Amino acid sequence: MRVGIIGGGAAGLAAALELTGKGHFAEVFEAAPFLGGQASTFEVGGGQLERGYHHLFVSDTDMVDLIDEVGLGDSMEWLESKVGLFHGGRIWDFATPMDLLRFSPLPLVQRVRLGLWTFLLQKTHNWRKFEDVTAAEWTRRHMGEDAYRVIWEPMLRGKFGDYYDQVSMTWLWGKIYLRVASRKRMQKERLGYPMCSFGKVFDVCGERIVEQGGQVHIGAAVRRINVTDGKTTGLSASVDGGPEQSIDYDAVIATTPSNIFTRLVPDLPADYRGVLESARYLSAVLVILVLDRPLTSKYWLNVADRALPFVGVIEHTNMIDRSLYGGRHIVYLTNYPDRESELYRKEPAELLEEFVPYLQRLNPDFKRDWILEYFHHRVDGAQPIIGVNYSERIPDHRTPFKSLYLANTTQIYPEDRGTNYSVRMGRQVARMVLEDESRG
Repeated sequence: MRVGIIGGGAAGLAAALELTGKGHFAEVFEAAPFLGGQASTFEVGGGQLERGYHHLFVSDTDMVDLIDEVGLGDSMEWLESKVGLFHGGRIWDFATPMDLLRFSPLPLVQRVRLGLWTFLLQKTHNWRKFEDVTAAEWTRRHMGEDAYRVIWEPMLRGKFGDYYDQVSMTWLWGKIYLRVASRKRMQKERLGYPMCSFGKVFDVCGERIVEQGGQVHIGAAVRRINVTDGKTTGLSASVDGGPEQSIDYDAVIATTPSNIFTRLVPDLPADYRGVLESARYLSAVLVILVLDRPLTSKYWLNVADRALPFVGVIEHTNMIDRSLYGGRHIVYLTNYPDRESELYRKEPAELLEEFVPYLQRLNPDFKRDWILEYFHHRVDGAQPIIGVNYSERIPDHRTPFKSLYLANTTQIYPEDRGTNYSVRMGRQVARMVLEDESRG
């Protein structure tokens, strides 16, 4: 069968690989001039660096299997993560249970209580028990007001802004539960990274799709999904700057955010459209610094101080060998603002000027001339807002129109967004397409 796929990120490419690997024709349309979305890369110091920071957990078997499948498994390395928490004007080690016991901003009884509940969450498999309560309410009740004020509230505010007190505890459970798979007993977690870069992985996925008889287009804008008598007949797209053309398919898989999907299919039934329009997203705004020396000693630094204008500091070269980037040091400063926020609208140079004074709080020796160059990336639809009882509002992959399927980050729940879950979802939806075709 012939399948059109909108979006050349992890989900779209995984779906195309699955289909072409089984002898079907799949054609991928990606509006950007590159594949992979946030996991796409650009050149820094002679190496390829992701636009958005990426790593894999030991439990991310779908992505690891994909890397093996396209012949890049030898590039995978598993490295010890260095995790910290910035609070009270200093960086605290925050990677092991012993680090928590040394975290003096919380009274000892609170540290023990926090550690106990964290351990219990890591051992809890049933995520549904957390669906009807917010993370703010649950952590306050079980871990205490001090733990909430010092750790969880700053993290939730940084990640979800004004929506911080609406986020389901299931989301936070997923973040904590995931980490138990990446460490053994009292050890620090180990994270995976393909030394060829994630961008290379997705580029090779595109090449493999073509080798298997499919097609992949970048810089290709899909204008409309065509529907006749309740059945999808194909899509209309402009490829390589050419005129818009209508292309027939037996099925179409869209991996776009829900708000874009509703524009591509304007005649969706009101109830399904309502589910899609209820989805709320935050954007990702990243400033990437290229330094001549390290900023901190941590790979992942959570900022539990909302006076700082960024929520996370990911120092890529504190885990990945900086020789890949000509010996330079790479630091991501990250935020998840609303599109209407002032931070989202700021120009790159303006944003850098706002951030720079706060870097000295992380390292008192920091000076502006450490910055060799910087980059700015802004990604819409990056983080769905996961509210209580979210499972009741997840749109079906099978849309109301026959042979039209939706696969995006609002449907990954209870897991959070990530390349691993997008790969898994892309393959699942591709199999769904084939199952439906076989039934007629």
